Order: sequence, then C-alpha cells, then structure tokens
Amino acid sequence: MTEKKSNPLTDLIFNVIVPSVVLMKLSGQDYLGPVNALVLALAFPVVLGGYELLKHKKFNFISLLGFISVLLTGGIGLLELDTQWLAIKEALIPGLIGLVVFGSTFTRYPIVTKMIFNDTVLNLDLIKEHLNKHDKQAEFNKCLTQSNYLFASTFVFSAVMNYVLATTIVTSPAGSEAFNEELGEMTLLSYPMIAIPSMLMMFGIFYYVWRSIRRMTHLEANQIFKMQ
Repeated sequence: MTEKKSNPLTDLIFNVIVPSVVLMKLSGQDYLGPVNALVLALAFPVVLGGYELLKHKKFNFISLLGFISVLLTGGIGLLELDTQWLAIKEALIPGLIGLVVFGSTFTRYPIVTKMIFNDTVLNLDLIKEHLNKHDKQAEFNKCLTQSNYLFASTFVFSAVMNYVLATTIVTSPAGSEAFNEELGEMTLLSYPMIAIPSMLMMFGIFYYVWRSIRRMTHLEANQIFKMQ
C-alpha cells in the first residue's frame, strides 16, 4: 500500500499564505497586535505539522527541522531579539539539510539514491540487469554521486537566498507591527523566489538521472518506471 503524501496545496495555504496574511493584515493594534498575530500565524504550520505527524505516525528529519524553524522564528519575535538572528536562522535550516545531503554521498545510502533509485517508482531489477549487461554500473554510480552533489547545492542556494531575503526585507525591530508585516512579506516572497526555483532544480536532477538510465540501459520509459 502506497503511503499517502500530504497535499502540496494544503502545505502552501497553511505554511505560507495564511500565516503571511495574518502577519501582514492583523498585526496592528486595532486587530490582534504584533504578539498575538505572530503566535496565531505560527500556529498554522505547527498545527498542520502536528496533524500530519498524528495521521502518518512519521516524523522525519526534514519535518523536525521545519518544526524547529517555526519555533525559532516565534522565539526571535516574542523575545524581540536582533533581526540578524532571523537571517541566520533562515540560512541555517536549509544549510543543515544541504550538509546532511552532502555527507550522505560518503555513505552507502546517498539521499538521491534513496529518493529516486528505489523500487517504489523504478523497476530496479530490470535496470540493474541492463546496467550490468552494458557494463555501465560504475558509470551510473558516478552519475548518482554527481546528482547528490547537485541536490546538496539546491539547499546551498536556498540558504544563501534565505539570508539575502531576510536581511533585505526584515529590518524592523522584532516584536513590532512592522517586523510582523515584513516577516509576512518575506514568507510570501520566499515561495516564488526560493521554493519554486529549488523545485525546478530538483526536477532537473531527476530528469538527468532518468536520461542517464535510458542512455546506459537502452530501456524505454515504460520499462524504467513502474506504471502502477
């Protein structure tokens, strides 16, 4: 039985759109005020994360970092720390993920291999048979290693862009109405400026691996992928 994935639209609404609107529109003293608006905005990704945990009974490394990121953002705002800490936090989370991905290259199970080269989506036995038949296994292993480096570089891109975005947009003191509005703006902009380019880079990596499999095995797409 295939594990049901979370809905990307739900993630976008509860992790990006709703928190951003709350921060930008309800932070004024006439509405919720900076502190209450910040708490409410951060409650949405926390509640969604908790729901996903209870539903799927699974809490992976990426989810854990996302949860910590939300708590750190709340802590910076509520404790009114210097906004430089926000920029550091924004760069730190994807930076740590990139480090883990890079480090996995030197283990038996690189992250890209686990994500792409698995029997959930690919006919592994047939692919391995044809790689050996054409004496391409060593070359394909190099392809997976290069893909893992490229995958790690997408998180480096995210870390740098997050830092630039945070230092450029969030300049008001933490705990103020302006800080919340800028935080909401940063959250909204991070999707088209960081998340979408990162996803496109990842799709490019997956395409590169797929093309390499086709070239090295001479198999067709319907033979490479499991169709059910």
